Amino acid sequence: MTQQLWPSPAKLNLFLYITGQRPNGYHDLQTLFQFVDYGDSLSFNARDDGAIVLTTPVEGVADKDNLVVRAARLLQQHAVTSQGADIALQKRIPMGGGLGGGSSNAATVLVALNAIWNCGLSDTELAQLGVTLGADVPVFVMGHAAFAEGIGEILQPVEPAEKWYLIAHPGVSIPTPVIFGDPQLTRNTPKRPVNVLLDTPYANDCEPIARKRFYEVEQLLSWLLEYAPSRLTGTGACVFAEFDTEVAARQVLDKMPSWSRGFVAQGVNISPLHRFREIWLRTAGKA
Repeated sequence: MTQQLWPSPAKLNLFLYITGQRPNGYHDLQTLFQFVDYGDSLSFNARDDGAIVLTTPVEGVADKDNLVVRAARLLQQHAVTSQGADIALQKRIPMGGGLGGGSSNAATVLVALNAIWNCGLSDTELAQLGVTLGADVPVFVMGHAAFAEGIGEILQPVEPAEKWYLIAHPGVSIPTPVIFGDPQLTRNTPKRPVNVLLDTPYANDCEPIARKRFYEVEQLLSWLLEYAPSRLTGTGACVFAEFDTEVAARQVLDKMPSWSRGFVAQGVNISPLHRFREIWLRTAGKA
């Protein structure tokens, strides 16, 4: 049972506005997170010797720096458990794409091992641990589409339309500091109530910088905008176009230029991770 594949879904920022910058360099945001039914998977094999072993190491990333290992050790220390785990990661979410892959992986580790090890922590407690790993980890832990403020950790559940998306990668990776460090980045968008933002055409303050600094992003967005409303997600490099039906999204996917790659997924307001956990707990007799 413990070796089943636990979902680690990608996310989209349906809008992203930067409302200020803190003295420590972090930026205050207003953003709308929604999950998609596409992502990575992790499997876990519990150990009784306390070891945390990533059986699928990432090239160029030391285990001690990998968010999967860091999340497992953080939970282990907080829950004061002597249990360990072998963890395998199946990667599908492109790195440096603005889809939250690393944060999602960390959240899946926290949620899954909390259940497998019988730690008994609530999602709120897990989210408080998660924010020390990354600002986007809490939304994945809480598992509901959310309007986020602060640095992304102050969450309010919302119910955006569950549209179909063509999510495309332009073939470049954008380090987040490149966007947030650009002097021309808008940092003073006025704060607005969530009900106003949900009724306003969505935009991303990071998009002009990504389009200016990365020709591939500019090229791909310009192409997608011929077919549907399209935006950057997070700080990029992935962009997405929204459609009302899967068929419409796949028709555009079939026309994508050869220099880019993409996939079609549906936006979902309840995380696939949380749907899986419900099934796992019932199967394990813990629900």
